[in-house]
Amino acid sequence: MRSLTLARALEDAGATCRFLVTPAGKTVFDAFGGGISSIATSDLTQAELIERAASAARDHDAVVIDHYGLSAPDHRAIAAGRPTLVIDDLADRPLAADLVLDSGPTRDAADYDGLVPAAAERLLGPNHAPVRPAFAALRRDALARRAGAPSVRRILVSLGLTDVGAITGRVVGLMLPRVGDAVLDVVLGSGAPSLPGLRALAGREPRLALHVDSQDMPRLTLQADLAVGAGGSSTWERCVLALPTLLLVLAANQREASQALAEADAVLALDVADPDFDTTFATQLSRLLADPSLRDRLSAASAAVCDGRGAARVAAHFLDLIARRGAG
Repeated sequence: MRSLTLARALEDAGATCRFLVTPAGKTVFDAFGGGISSIATSDLTQAELIERAASAARDHDAVVIDHYGLSAPDHRAIAAGRPTLVIDDLADRPLAADLVLDSGPTRDAADYDGLVPAAAERLLGPNHAPVRPAFAALRRDALARRAGAPSVRRILVSLGLTDVGAITGRVVGLMLPRVGDAVLDVVLGSGAPSLPGLRALAGREPRLALHVDSQDMPRLTLQADLAVGAGGSSTWERCVLALPTLLLVLAANQREASQALAEADAVLALDVADPDFDTTFATQLSRLLADPSLRDRLSAASAAVCDGRGAARVAAHFLDLIARRGAG
Protein backbone atom coordinates (compact mmCIF):
# COMPACT_ATOMS: atom_id res chain seq x y z
CA MET A 1 0.00 0.00 0.00
CA ARG A 2 2.82 2.45 0.75
CA SER A 3 4.39 1.70 -2.63
CA LEU A 4 1.06 2.23 -4.40
CA THR A 5 0.62 5.54 -2.59
CA LEU A 6 4.08 6.66 -3.66
CA ALA A 7 3.42 5.51 -7.23
CA ARG A 8 0.28 7.62 -7.41
CA ALA A 9 2.20 10.65 -6.16
CA LEU A 10 4.87 10.03 -8.81
CA GLU A 11 2.20 9.74 -11.50
CA ASP A 12 0.53 12.94 -10.27
CA ALA A 13 3.90 14.61 -10.84
CA GLY A 14 4.13 13.30 -14.42
CA ALA A 15 5.87 9.93 -14.14
CA THR A 16 4.56 6.59 -15.37
CA CYS A 17 4.92 3.67 -12.95
CA ARG A 18 4.83 -0.09 -13.38
CA PHE A 19 4.90 -2.71 -10.64
CA LEU A 20 6.53 -6.11 -10.43
CA VAL A 21 4.13 -7.88 -8.05
CA THR A 22 5.00 -11.01 -6.11
CA PRO A 23 2.25 -13.55 -5.30
CA ALA A 24 2.11 -12.28 -1.71
CA GLY A 25 1.21 -8.79 -2.91
CA LYS A 26 -1.00 -9.68 -5.86
CA THR A 27 -4.31 -9.72 -3.99
CA VAL A 28 -3.70 -6.26 -2.56
CA PHE A 29 -2.53 -4.91 -5.90
CA ASP A 30 -5.53 -6.35 -7.73
CA ALA A 31 -7.84 -4.59 -5.26
CA PHE A 32 -6.08 -1.24 -5.05
CA GLY A 33 -3.78 -0.87 -8.04
CA GLY A 34 -6.40 0.27 -10.55
CA GLY A 35 -4.87 2.38 -13.32
CA ILE A 36 -1.27 1.32 -12.60
CA SER A 37 0.15 -1.43 -14.78
CA SER A 38 1.89 -4.46 -13.34
CA ILE A 39 3.87 -7.57 -14.13
CA ALA A 40 2.72 -10.51 -12.03
CA THR A 41 5.17 -13.18 -10.95
CA SER A 42 4.59 -16.78 -10.01
CA ASP A 43 6.39 -18.36 -7.08
CA LEU A 44 10.06 -17.79 -7.88
CA THR A 45 13.31 -18.41 -6.09
CA GLN A 46 14.99 -15.23 -4.93
CA ALA A 47 17.55 -15.50 -7.73
CA GLU A 48 14.76 -15.86 -10.29
CA LEU A 49 12.90 -12.91 -8.79
CA ILE A 50 15.99 -10.70 -9.03
CA GLU A 51 16.56 -11.76 -12.62
CA ARG A 52 12.93 -11.02 -13.48
CA ALA A 53 13.11 -7.62 -11.80
CA ALA A 54 16.35 -6.75 -13.56
CA SER A 55 14.81 -7.63 -16.90
CA ALA A 56 11.75 -5.46 -16.19
CA ALA A 57 13.90 -2.54 -15.02
CA ARG A 58 15.66 -2.27 -18.38
CA ASP A 59 12.65 -0.47 -19.81
CA HIS A 60 12.54 2.12 -17.02
CA ASP A 61 14.48 5.21 -15.99
CA ALA A 62 14.53 4.55 -12.24
CA VAL A 63 13.66 1.87 -9.70
CA VAL A 64 11.82 1.75 -6.37
CA ILE A 65 12.46 -1.35 -4.24
CA ASP A 66 10.31 -2.27 -1.24
CA HIS A 67 11.35 -5.77 -0.15
CA TYR A 68 12.88 -6.76 3.19
CA GLY A 69 14.48 -9.87 1.70
CA LEU A 70 16.70 -7.92 -0.70
CA SER A 71 19.95 -6.14 0.13
CA ALA A 72 22.69 -4.19 -1.66
CA PRO A 73 23.91 -6.87 -4.13
CA ASP A 74 20.32 -7.56 -5.18
CA HIS A 75 19.54 -3.86 -5.51
CA ARG A 76 22.56 -3.38 -7.77
CA ALA A 77 21.61 -6.37 -9.92
CA ILE A 78 18.08 -5.03 -10.40
CA ALA A 79 18.84 -1.35 -10.93
CA ALA A 80 22.00 -1.71 -13.05
CA GLY A 81 23.03 1.87 -12.33
CA ARG A 82 19.60 3.47 -12.55
CA PRO A 83 18.55 5.92 -9.82
CA THR A 84 17.21 3.81 -6.98
CA LEU A 85 14.88 4.54 -4.08
CA VAL A 86 14.73 1.87 -1.36
CA ILE A 87 11.84 1.89 1.12
CA ASP A 88 12.90 0.46 4.46
CA ASP A 89 12.16 0.62 8.17
CA LEU A 90 14.71 -1.80 9.58
CA ALA A 91 18.18 -0.32 8.96
CA ASP A 92 19.56 -3.83 9.41
CA ARG A 93 21.36 -4.59 6.11
CA PRO A 94 23.36 -2.89 3.34
CA LEU A 95 21.23 -1.05 0.76
CA ALA A 96 22.41 0.06 -2.68
CA ALA A 97 20.24 3.16 -2.69
CA ASP A 98 20.56 6.68 -4.01
CA LEU A 99 17.62 7.59 -1.79
CA VAL A 100 16.37 5.79 1.35
CA LEU A 101 12.86 6.32 2.68
CA ASP A 102 12.34 5.30 6.30
CA SER A 103 9.33 6.84 8.04
CA GLY A 104 10.11 5.46 11.50
CA PRO A 105 9.52 8.07 14.22
CA THR A 106 12.89 7.52 15.91
CA ARG A 107 14.97 6.88 12.83
CA ASP A 108 18.22 8.87 12.69
CA ALA A 109 20.48 9.38 9.68
CA ALA A 110 23.34 7.76 11.60
CA ASP A 111 21.36 4.50 11.71
CA TYR A 112 22.22 4.04 8.03
CA ASP A 113 25.90 4.91 8.34
CA GLY A 114 27.87 2.09 6.74
CA LEU A 115 24.69 0.57 5.28
CA VAL A 116 24.22 2.92 2.33
CA PRO A 117 26.64 4.71 -0.03
CA ALA A 118 28.08 7.88 1.47
CA ALA A 119 26.27 10.01 -1.11
CA ALA A 120 22.87 8.41 -0.50
CA GLU A 121 20.15 10.82 0.56
CA ARG A 122 17.95 9.86 3.50
CA LEU A 123 14.30 10.85 3.85
CA LEU A 124 13.44 9.98 7.42
CA GLY A 125 10.53 10.31 9.82
CA PRO A 126 6.72 10.20 9.65
CA ASN A 127 6.41 13.41 7.61
CA HIS A 128 7.90 11.38 4.73
CA ALA A 129 5.46 8.48 5.20
CA PRO A 130 3.50 7.80 2.00
CA VAL A 131 -0.08 8.57 3.01
CA ARG A 132 -2.85 8.89 0.45
CA PRO A 133 -3.79 12.57 -0.17
CA ALA A 134 -7.42 11.84 0.71
CA PHE A 135 -6.37 11.59 4.37
CA ALA A 136 -4.69 14.98 4.43
CA ALA A 137 -7.78 16.44 2.72
CA LEU A 138 -9.89 15.36 5.73
CA ARG A 139 -7.46 16.46 8.42
CA ARG A 140 -9.23 19.71 9.33
CA ASP A 141 -12.59 17.94 9.60
CA ALA A 142 -11.02 15.21 11.72
CA LEU A 143 -9.40 17.63 14.17
CA ALA A 144 -12.74 19.38 14.62
CA ARG A 145 -14.55 16.09 15.09
CA ARG A 146 -12.09 14.82 17.72
CA ALA A 147 -12.32 17.99 19.83
CA GLY A 148 -13.67 17.20 23.25
CA ALA A 149 -13.24 13.41 22.91
CA PRO A 150 -16.76 12.46 21.81
CA SER A 151 -18.29 9.25 23.13
CA VAL A 152 -17.34 6.06 21.31
CA ARG A 153 -20.03 5.12 18.80
CA ARG A 154 -17.88 3.63 16.00
CA ILE A 155 -14.64 1.67 16.33
CA LEU A 156 -12.40 1.03 13.33
CA VAL A 157 -10.77 -2.42 13.37
CA SER A 158 -8.01 -2.49 10.76
CA LEU A 159 -5.40 -5.21 11.25
CA GLY A 160 -4.09 -5.63 7.71
CA LEU A 161 -5.80 -6.78 4.55
CA THR A 162 -4.00 -10.12 4.69
CA ASP A 163 -5.17 -10.73 8.29
CA VAL A 164 -2.01 -12.48 9.46
CA GLY A 165 -2.79 -15.44 11.69
CA ALA A 166 -6.53 -14.64 11.52
CA ILE A 167 -5.87 -11.88 14.06
CA THR A 168 -8.96 -9.89 13.00
CA GLY A 169 -11.43 -12.59 14.00
CA ARG A 170 -9.63 -13.13 17.28
CA VAL A 171 -9.72 -9.43 18.16
CA VAL A 172 -13.35 -8.96 17.16
CA GLY A 173 -14.24 -11.85 19.45
CA LEU A 174 -12.49 -10.07 22.32
CA MET A 175 -14.16 -6.75 21.55
CA LEU A 176 -17.85 -7.56 21.09
CA PRO A 177 -18.57 -8.37 24.76
CA ARG A 178 -16.95 -5.10 25.85
CA VAL A 179 -18.03 -2.34 23.45
CA GLY A 180 -21.67 -1.90 24.37
CA ASP A 181 -23.70 -0.51 21.47
CA ALA A 182 -20.67 0.72 19.50
CA VAL A 183 -20.43 -0.39 15.88
CA LEU A 184 -17.27 -2.18 14.77
CA ASP A 185 -16.17 -1.17 11.25
CA VAL A 186 -13.96 -4.15 10.40
CA VAL A 187 -11.65 -3.77 7.40
CA LEU A 188 -9.98 -6.78 5.80
CA GLY A 189 -9.06 -8.23 2.43
CA SER A 190 -11.04 -10.65 0.32
CA GLY A 191 -8.48 -13.39 1.03
CA ALA A 192 -8.40 -12.86 4.80
CA PRO A 193 -8.69 -16.10 6.78
CA SER A 194 -11.06 -14.44 9.27
CA LEU A 195 -13.52 -13.40 6.58
CA PRO A 196 -15.78 -16.50 6.40
CA GLY A 197 -16.29 -16.59 10.15
CA LEU A 198 -16.86 -12.85 10.39
CA ARG A 199 -19.38 -12.94 7.55
CA ALA A 200 -21.36 -15.57 9.39
CA LEU A 201 -21.15 -13.55 12.60
CA ALA A 202 -22.21 -10.32 10.87
CA GLY A 203 -25.41 -12.05 9.77
CA ARG A 204 -26.58 -12.20 13.38
CA GLU A 205 -24.61 -9.32 14.96
CA PRO A 206 -25.89 -5.84 14.01
CA ARG A 207 -22.89 -4.12 15.60
CA LEU A 208 -20.53 -5.71 13.08
CA ALA A 209 -20.00 -3.92 9.73
CA LEU A 210 -17.55 -5.61 7.33
CA HIS A 211 -15.60 -3.63 4.71
CA VAL A 212 -13.83 -6.00 2.30
CA ASP A 213 -11.04 -4.49 0.18
CA SER A 214 -12.45 -1.10 1.14
CA GLN A 215 -11.65 1.81 -1.14
CA ASP A 216 -12.92 4.30 1.43
CA MET A 217 -10.51 4.13 4.35
CA PRO A 218 -10.29 7.93 4.70
CA ARG A 219 -14.03 8.18 5.39
CA LEU A 220 -14.03 5.19 7.74
CA THR A 221 -11.09 6.66 9.66
CA LEU A 222 -12.76 10.05 9.90
CA GLN A 223 -16.04 8.59 11.16
CA ALA A 224 -14.42 6.39 13.81
CA ASP A 225 -14.12 7.50 17.43
CA LEU A 226 -11.50 4.87 18.28
CA ALA A 227 -9.35 2.38 16.39
CA VAL A 228 -7.78 -1.00 16.94
CA GLY A 229 -5.11 -0.96 14.26
CA ALA A 230 -1.99 -2.74 13.08
CA GLY A 231 1.42 -1.18 13.52
CA GLY A 232 2.14 -0.86 9.78
CA SER A 233 1.77 1.96 7.28
CA SER A 234 -1.88 2.54 8.21
CA THR A 235 -0.52 3.94 11.48
CA TRP A 236 0.30 7.19 9.71
CA GLU A 237 -3.20 7.41 8.20
CA ARG A 238 -4.70 7.27 11.68
CA CYS A 239 -2.23 9.85 12.96
CA VAL A 240 -3.09 12.28 10.16
CA LEU A 241 -6.76 12.07 11.21
CA ALA A 242 -5.93 12.16 14.95
CA LEU A 243 -7.73 8.89 15.68
CA PRO A 244 -7.00 7.51 19.17
CA THR A 245 -5.68 4.01 18.66
CA LEU A 246 -4.96 0.77 20.45
CA LEU A 247 -2.09 -0.31 18.21
CA LEU A 248 -1.23 -3.99 17.79
CA VAL A 249 2.27 -5.09 16.84
CA LEU A 250 1.84 -7.94 14.36
CA ALA A 251 5.43 -8.27 13.07
CA ALA A 252 8.95 -7.65 14.30
CA ASN A 253 9.52 -4.71 11.94
CA GLN A 254 6.61 -2.86 13.63
CA ARG A 255 7.96 -2.99 17.19
CA GLU A 256 10.40 -0.07 17.16
CA ALA A 257 8.02 2.47 15.64
CA SER A 258 5.11 1.28 17.76
CA GLN A 259 7.11 1.62 20.95
CA ALA A 260 8.25 5.10 19.98
CA LEU A 261 4.67 6.19 19.34
CA ALA A 262 3.59 4.74 22.68
CA GLU A 263 6.37 6.61 24.46
CA ALA A 264 5.20 9.81 22.74
CA ASP A 265 1.70 9.16 24.15
CA ALA A 266 0.33 8.94 20.59
CA VAL A 267 -1.01 5.36 20.90
CA LEU A 268 -1.48 2.54 23.35
CA ALA A 269 0.59 -0.36 21.99
CA LEU A 270 0.36 -4.11 22.54
CA ASP A 271 2.30 -7.00 21.02
CA VAL A 272 0.15 -9.91 19.90
CA ALA A 273 3.08 -12.22 20.70
CA ASP A 274 2.69 -11.39 24.41
CA PRO A 275 1.44 -14.55 26.19
CA ASP A 276 -1.01 -12.38 28.18
CA PHE A 277 -2.25 -10.54 25.09
CA ASP A 278 -5.94 -11.39 25.44
CA THR A 279 -6.12 -10.18 29.03
CA THR A 280 -4.06 -7.06 28.43
CA PHE A 281 -6.04 -6.21 25.31
CA ALA A 282 -9.33 -6.39 27.21
CA THR A 283 -7.94 -4.16 29.96
CA GLN A 284 -6.58 -1.51 27.60
CA LEU A 285 -9.70 -1.47 25.44
CA SER A 286 -11.83 -0.94 28.55
CA ARG A 287 -9.55 1.94 29.60
CA LEU A 288 -9.97 3.65 26.27
CA LEU A 289 -13.73 3.22 26.23
CA ALA A 290 -14.12 4.58 29.76
CA ASP A 291 -11.65 7.50 29.73
CA PRO A 292 -12.38 10.43 27.38
CA SER A 293 -9.34 12.34 28.68
CA LEU A 294 -7.09 9.45 27.60
CA ARG A 295 -8.67 9.42 24.13
CA ASP A 296 -8.25 13.19 23.90
CA ARG A 297 -4.58 12.95 24.87
CA LEU A 298 -3.87 10.20 22.34
CA SER A 299 -5.70 12.13 19.63
CA ALA A 300 -3.70 15.33 20.15
CA ALA A 301 -0.35 13.53 20.31
CA SER A 302 -1.06 11.42 17.24
CA ALA A 303 -2.08 14.47 15.20
CA ALA A 304 1.34 15.98 15.91
CA VAL A 305 3.16 12.95 14.45
CA CYS A 306 2.68 13.74 10.74
CA ASP A 307 0.63 15.88 8.35
CA GLY A 308 -0.06 13.29 5.62
CA ARG A 309 1.84 15.01 2.81
CA GLY A 310 4.81 12.65 2.77
CA ALA A 311 4.09 10.93 -0.57
CA ALA A 312 4.25 14.19 -2.50
CA ARG A 313 7.45 15.19 -0.68
CA VAL A 314 9.15 11.90 -1.51
CA ALA A 315 7.95 11.91 -5.12
CA ALA A 316 9.27 15.42 -5.69
CA HIS A 317 12.61 14.52 -4.14
CA PHE A 318 12.99 11.34 -6.17
CA LEU A 319 12.05 13.00 -9.47
CA ASP A 320 14.55 15.77 -8.74
CA LEU A 321 17.24 13.17 -8.07
CA ILE A 322 16.40 11.41 -11.35
CA ALA A 323 16.59 14.72 -13.22
CA ARG A 324 19.93 15.56 -11.64
CA ARG A 325 21.32 12.15 -12.49
CA GLY A 326 20.11 12.51 -16.05
CA ALA A 327 21.66 15.95 -16.37
CA GLY A 328 24.93 14.57 -15.04
